[in-house]
Amino acid sequence: MAKKTLIETLCQLSTCIVASAIETFRVRLPNTGFADSSIQCIFEDHPPMAGYAATVRIRSSSPPMEGPGFSTEGPGFYGRTDWLDYLLTVPPPRVVVIEDLDKPPGLGAFIGEVHANILLALGCIGLVTNGAVRDLPEVRSIGFQMFASNVSVSHVFAHVLDFGVTVQMGGLEIRPGDLIHGDRHGIQTIPLEISEKVPSVVREILQRRRQLIGVFSSTDFSLDKLREALKKPDLNSKRPK
Repeated sequence: MAKKTLIETLCQLSTCIVASAIETFRVRLPNTGFADSSIQCIFEDHPPMAGYAATVRIRSSSPPMEGPGFSTEGPGFYGRTDWLDYLLTVPPPRVVVIEDLDKPPGLGAFIGEVHANILLALGCIGLVTNGAVRDLPEVRSIGFQMFASNVSVSHVFAHVLDFGVTVQMGGLEIRPGDLIHGDRHGIQTIPLEISEKVPSVVREILQRRRQLIGVFSSTDFSLDKLREALKKPDLNSKRPK
């Protein structure tokens, strides 16, 4: 399946059904591969998002070690742009994944209206961060999706430390180039080695669900019929070929 077709298909599927499909491949433990509830979907009415991770690490509660603490001319909020060059090395569509290393993270918001527009122009469709975001109405209006731990009124001393490294947030490890999938339920990674097989498994699971719900909703429903329906093997009982 072509990358574009795969991404388009994933953007029509909920994270829940995709998570169920991933489980059938047994390539990771069922309690891994997704972020916990500390990473929240900011725009729940947006459709599912799928893209490849471009990873960045920042701090916001203290100024950079070198140069002015905050200046459009220095290495602070707008002064450093080499990380934007890095974004273009990741295949589109891109999802920017920003780990805030502050303890606790999220004092200042690195991404707001200006940076969201920059990222959108660079082929980025959304953001995942354990830090903060801001300018929600303005960002919503351009269709840019965000997942974050909180909202902040200020960017404080937000600045980039490094990029293109493995990051962690919400119990989830994300590497550069990982396939990210997210919607109102949260975010997860889809292992690249099985990604093209996921949509067909989703179709099988949905068919199985419809069959079971048909049994539950029938006028002659009984527990015996329920038990009989549940005896049929499901996709979790075998590894897809």
